[in-house]
Amino acid sequence: MPPLRTKFGEYMSTSDSYRLRQRRALGVAAMAVLAALSFGGTSAQAQTLEGALARAYQGNPNLNAQRAQVRATDEQVPQALSGYRPTISAAVDAGFQRDRTKGVNSSFEQTPAGLAPVRERYNLIENSYPRGAGVTVEQNVFNGFQTKNSVRRAESNILGARETLRNSEQNILFDAAQAYMDVLRDYAILDVRKNNVQVLEEELRAARERFQVGEVTRTDTAQAEAALQGARSEVSASEAQLNTSRATYRQVVGEDIARPRAAKSIDRLLPKSLSQAIGLSQAQHPAILAALHGVDAANLDIRVVEGNLLPSLNLQASFQRRYDPGSSINHTTSGSIVGQLTIPIYEGGTVYSQARQAKETAGQRRLEADVSRDQVRQAVVSAWGQVEATTAQIKSAQAQIEASQTALNGVREEAKVGQRTTLDVLNAQQDLLNARQSLITAQRDRVVATYALLSSVGWLTAERLGLQVARYDPNVHYDQVRDKWIGLRTPDGR
Repeated sequence: MPPLRTKFGEYMSTSDSYRLRQRRALGVAAMAVLAALSFGGTSAQAQTLEGALARAYQGNPNLNAQRAQVRATDEQVPQALSGYRPTISAAVDAGFQRDRTKGVNSSFEQTPAGLAPVRERYNLIENSYPRGAGVTVEQNVFNGFQTKNSVRRAESNILGARETLRNSEQNILFDAAQAYMDVLRDYAILDVRKNNVQVLEEELRAARERFQVGEVTRTDTAQAEAALQGARSEVSASEAQLNTSRATYRQVVGEDIARPRAAKSIDRLLPKSLSQAIGLSQAQHPAILAALHGVDAANLDIRVVEGNLLPSLNLQASFQRRYDPGSSINHTTSGSIVGQLTIPIYEGGTVYSQARQAKETAGQRRLEADVSRDQVRQAVVSAWGQVEATTAQIKSAQAQIEASQTALNGVREEAKVGQRTTLDVLNAQQDLLNARQSLITAQRDRVVATYALLSSVGWLTAERLGLQVARYDPNVHYDQVRDKWIGLRTPDGR
């Protein structure tokens, strides 16, 4: 005769089934969380952070626009050098000329009666084709050092534009790293929340089974149902956030991103101390160097303006031939060489005002350089603090996960013997989920903070990161156009 199945026996069989399902769900969740916390991805279509940075370095439209701006600034040097070169002009003229003469000729004619006056009217028309050609060459000998200072000013502007480009490269690379890590974070959080839904589904299933045997109340199942629906809502929010991050990544890098791979640490590239980071940034950050080149250009602009008050000396040579048909002249040829010295005496005060204006602008540029130094210093200190803070947050989040996991296991065991409610289990599960999400966010924030620190020092470059990409060299275009005397096409054929 088979043994009788008591209510206690039914409870024991239900608990055994619950424990088996719970262990299975937690095992799957733990594996997924470990993958999420390490920011791992093993998809064949996965992309790397280094690859994203390389693509942004090559194809970001804002960065390419800044490079075009530098190439346009390169043209300031040949424009300034034109002051050392002669100007040559030719003039040709041709026309039609008609001369019409009307008059009366008076004379005397012998008649039988004697001499008699005779008047004869005439109308004379003469056509001619005057024409001529000439060439004039003018060479400046001295213009108050304006050409020399203009060339130096143009070179300072170019150096400043290059530093601005280097700063833009840093900003684009940082934006790309941040966009990549945002996608990486959102994938990890989405995985954690999806696995949380699976765990809560098991919680709800177990609560319903225990309700059927009378161990828990309807309130417990309702609480489990509410927690599950909330978890599903969080999954939908995570998917929306992931789509936003993917769109931002495409905007910065220029292509869509698949499942990203783990990001490699760049701690080896960071300065060893805060004082070292500040010193390096003040000496080599491109924003500061660009501002200092702006100061040099402004000081040279003062000299260019003041050069208008100095004498100028020009030589002019001309050759001309004219064809003006006349009664006895067929053509004339002339040539001349003239030296002209111009001494300015008073020009209405315009030059004096321009000089004062240039000095005020130079003072403004010096103040802007000081502002750049302060901004860079603040960025270094902030980034250094973020690296230290996120490092501590990672350690705290890891400890929190261990404690939350232990607490969850204890609450589950206590719930089996009736010392805890379903709400207690759900709260412990939520605490563990929050700890895991905190760890993911802290890991993402630390990677972004290291790139921010590298950028604040001025080291976030393709060379220092070792990106496998062709480097953009602004010297190539500069050398191609600096001594170019003629030509409308750009070096690339446009």
